[in-house]
Amino acid sequence: MIITPVPTSSHEEIYYVEDAATGLLGYIAVHSTQLGPAAGGLRMRPYQTPQEALTDVKRLSQGMTYKNAAAGLPLGGGKAVIIGDPGRDKTPELLHAFGRAIDTLQGRYFTAEDMGMTPADMAHLAAVTPFVAGLPSGKFASGDPSPITARGIFNAICTAQKHLCGSADLGGVTVAVQGLGHVGWHLCRRLSSAGANLVVADTDDSRISKARTVFEAAAVAPDQIYSVQADIFAPCAIGGILNADTIPQLKVSIVAGGANNQLASAQDGRALHARSILYAPDFVANGGGIINVATEILKISNRAEFVEEKLMALDLTMQAILTQARAENTCPDAVAVATVQAKMARGIA
Repeated sequence: MIITPVPTSSHEEIYYVEDAATGLLGYIAVHSTQLGPAAGGLRMRPYQTPQEALTDVKRLSQGMTYKNAAAGLPLGGGKAVIIGDPGRDKTPELLHAFGRAIDTLQGRYFTAEDMGMTPADMAHLAAVTPFVAGLPSGKFASGDPSPITARGIFNAICTAQKHLCGSADLGGVTVAVQGLGHVGWHLCRRLSSAGANLVVADTDDSRISKARTVFEAAAVAPDQIYSVQADIFAPCAIGGILNADTIPQLKVSIVAGGANNQLASAQDGRALHARSILYAPDFVANGGGIINVATEILKISNRAEFVEEKLMALDLTMQAILTQARAENTCPDAVAVATVQAKMARGIA
């Protein structure tokens, strides 16, 4: 196996990982350990080029720094990606190889489940390194973080709805959900139970069919989800989807979802604000998953109480960000970034 440092001025450490025996190609990025060891999930996607994967892992790891700080966790930000199709290329041997690469960082980075990964995959990693969370079993095992992630996003949607309309009631509200993976599905379940009408999009036809049956959801093609007439847009798939092409198409009043790095650039946060679309910053809205994972990394025995306390605090943080953004007539993303940077400057989670 070859582990090669990647020159960087924006991160503490980045490594390119290659293992010819298993076909492994990937990256590990540690953005910051200022508040504690870096933590963030392992993602497997069929990136078109290594550069695309590198760009993604850099953005995602910085997002984890902000997410962990916003959630009040004594953790820094990191991320890892594997280049490949998880349905075709993922093997126990490949995961063992990547686990050994993670182990070389000696605890400066803890990984967990992300897109293309499962708790069972985390168990394969844990066979060769202790620096992994999201395990399906064990004393401090936190399991699948998706339900807790979805719960935090649902809270953020309710908070944004109340901020804009004076009530958190979602009865009769139309929510356009992009992506029906683990997080998107759990979010749809909560939204449907709250009385929301759902319009969904996903590249997997079987998920769409199931959503029609279970949630009585309407469905549109993936490239049409941006122009759906709805009250709320909830992106729960890949990042960078709020950009100069998609923002002009939006016919919603609120954007609040689970995808990481939803804004292609800071300018896109300002573009949403200019269109009077309220944006719930993603790294605050989707912090529930890492809160759940943190109980395993930090070996928290009273996991349920810890998660409840942190979720409540995260919702208060979102409320404060939206309130400050309104008072300053600026985009919530800028306020959220300034908030977490101030926390980091003080050296406290």
